Amino acid sequence: MDTEEFARSRKKLGKTQKEMAELLGIALKTVHSYEQGWRTIPSHIERQVYFLVCNHRGKHKSAVPCWEKKHCGMEQQCPAWEFQSGHLCWFICGTCCDCTQGCSLEDKMEKCRSCDILKDQLE
Repeated sequence: MDTEEFARSRKKLGKTQKEMAELLGIALKTVHSYEQGWRTIPSHIERQVYFLVCNHRGKHKSAVPCWEKKHCGMEQQCPAWEFQSGHLCWFICGTCCDCTQGCSLEDKMEKCRSCDILKDQLE
């Protein structure tokens, strides 16, 4: 997540920088630093921001679950299916996607950023 995407996400949520800091449990100065490009946005903050945007006012109800969209055939072994969170597969560790299975959180987020499941929800 870059500085522009962070600021765009905050605006989509209708939050001030102070309100965003409170939502994320970080200092206001940290939000300033992210938006100015003085600090890199860590993966755990990026995941929280995506989670908030994807779940804003029930937006996820219209999302097609990942197992239907990808026709993966691993549904019953995957935590995204088990918890009926196919719109949050990018958020859940231990998913069965071939591209992310066994990856570190940073590597998983790198791959998930380009996945249609997450991209469709961020539009």
